[in-house]
Amino acid sequence: MGCGNKEEASNFFLKGNVQLNQKNYESAIHYYNEAIEKYPEFSDAYLNKGIALLQIGKPEDAFKVLSEAINIDNEFPELYLTRAEAALQTGEIETAENDLKYIARTYKDSAHFYMVRGNLMVIRKNLANALADFDRALTLNPLHVEAMVNRGALFFEQREYEQAREDFEKAISLNPKQQQALNNLGLLASRKKEWKQALSYFDKALVLNPVDPYAQNNKAFVLLQINQLPEAEKLINQSLATLPENGYALRNLAIFYTKSEQPEKAIEKYEEAIELAQPVELLYGYAGKAYFDQKDLEKACAIWRRGSVLKDSAALVYQAKYCL
Repeated sequence: MGCGNKEEASNFFLKGNVQLNQKNYESAIHYYNEAIEKYPEFSDAYLNKGIALLQIGKPEDAFKVLSEAINIDNEFPELYLTRAEAALQTGEIETAENDLKYIARTYKDSAHFYMVRGNLMVIRKNLANALADFDRALTLNPLHVEAMVNRGALFFEQREYEQAREDFEKAISLNPKQQQALNNLGLLASRKKEWKQALSYFDKALVLNPVDPYAQNNKAFVLLQINQLPEAEKLINQSLATLPENGYALRNLAIFYTKSEQPEKAIEKYEEAIELAQPVELLYGYAGKAYFDQKDLEKACAIWRRGSVLKDSAALVYQAKYCL
């Protein structure tokens, strides 16, 4: 490979970096492709192309590019770290785990490494180690917003709601456009039935990403509570069009049908949601109540008993009240 090609490749690489820093990811990828074409062994260009691909939601492409780069340069630790991020998003969990083990010593003082490994621990359901990794990331870098949001999500899952709120609010103070934190603050407001506040958070999240199926569905739940049914139905259907197997959206569609006095359709959607076997708050309580309202106490109690085993708070209340 001639020196001229290396120099041309470097020029394209630097142009790509400018675009990457300005968050013009498609343009950055274009320049990195030019750099790689001029100099196919340019591992830094592969790395930054992988980073840009992750930013535009193409983890499969990122994984492929980073794997190609590792075949060229297998002693570049950042390639393994970034591939581990891509691997977690594409379901290549074993690859992510192996990559992180391989570079663990190199990155013992890296907040980003612990954040990525914490995400792996969450997927592995090793929540104690996940929390330890997120804590370590934030000790190394107290301003690491992504680690903060991910730790908050873990607190939320463990029903440590005030600790979750602290992380999400701090994340928003550092980055007002952190969409996941806004969405989760909306969920916390919903739990307290602070509907106006919840809508404010979900609206801000949807300004940042108007087609996010989770924010759409979460806003729809609030609209159901305040009986704005047509808008709620529209958002639920938009959410399901993007993410069909979403137990929360199916539950919310069932609530819509209940409020619209279509009990058969409501029961059908509750059953679909239950069939997905996802952890959906209040699902079994609501589903059993739909059967109860149709005078089918036997079916209602069977669903409430299942929900009680899963600690569905509404199912526990209904079972204690109506079932022997």
